[in-house]
Amino acid sequence: MRKIKLISDSTCDLSPELIHKHEIEIVPLYVSFGEESYKDGIDLKTEEMYRIIKEKGELPKTSAVAPGEFEQIFQKYLDLDYDILYMGIGSKFSGTFQSAMLAKKLLESENIYLVDSANLSSGTGLLLLKAAQFRDAGMDVLEIKEKVEGLVPLVRSQFVIDTLEYLYKGGRLNALSALMGKMLRVHPLIKVVDGKMDVGKKAMGSMRKGLQILLDQALQDQAYMDQDFMMITHSLADEHYQYIHKKIAGAFDIKNVYETHAGCVISTHCGAGTIGILYILKNE
Repeated sequence: MRKIKLISDSTCDLSPELIHKHEIEIVPLYVSFGEESYKDGIDLKTEEMYRIIKEKGELPKTSAVAPGEFEQIFQKYLDLDYDILYMGIGSKFSGTFQSAMLAKKLLESENIYLVDSANLSSGTGLLLLKAAQFRDAGMDVLEIKEKVEGLVPLVRSQFVIDTLEYLYKGGRLNALSALMGKMLRVHPLIKVVDGKMDVGKKAMGSMRKGLQILLDQALQDQAYMDQDFMMITHSLADEHYQYIHKKIAGAFDIKNVYETHAGCVISTHCGAGTIGILYILKNE
């Protein structure tokens, strides 16, 4: 049986402990303020990024991994006689997947396998954990690729946004909508649907109402959930996390419920206080 290396990028938002435990190689995307460019999660952490945003009054730019970077990483593991499975941020969210495709083409290797997660943040992370589970069960890389691709449409990623500021500054919300949303204290539910972000229900008033929408959605799916993994992922939303974790602990029978923290790239687009519940539905 050939060795298998799982490779992803920094937007998968898995904790350092999970990355180490499952031997996943992480390639960072980039966050830039003017001429200053930082590797997501390496040169810049989320807390520091928010400090710089406050200081400068503007959001950073984010950029994909370059094909040459993938080429170097892929070659490293090819030289060590690994089969490679890469799965990172979905192709509709970033040019990173296209960079990985180009690197594979340049290397002309049959030992590189790519999966479009059609997802972001720990939605991708969930698929990586399943891939690691399949690898550790002795499956070969092609079997893993096929099984994970079958799970892609079953991932449920949904987040509640605490502030509309980042959606507005990032050009995803016009000024009038942002103003009205602020006045009404709107907290939209953002879902990943068919590889793109979509707006679901909107809570008005306290963030607690938004958290309840998030929990209600998970409860609706409870009977159909894969019971191996669930993620509670947030961007500096410790209080919201404690509330949701307490609710989930008494209502869901999931083997592994992980707290993970949104990195710089994901946090740039959603803002502080954002929190999500992510899981996979059963493949039946």
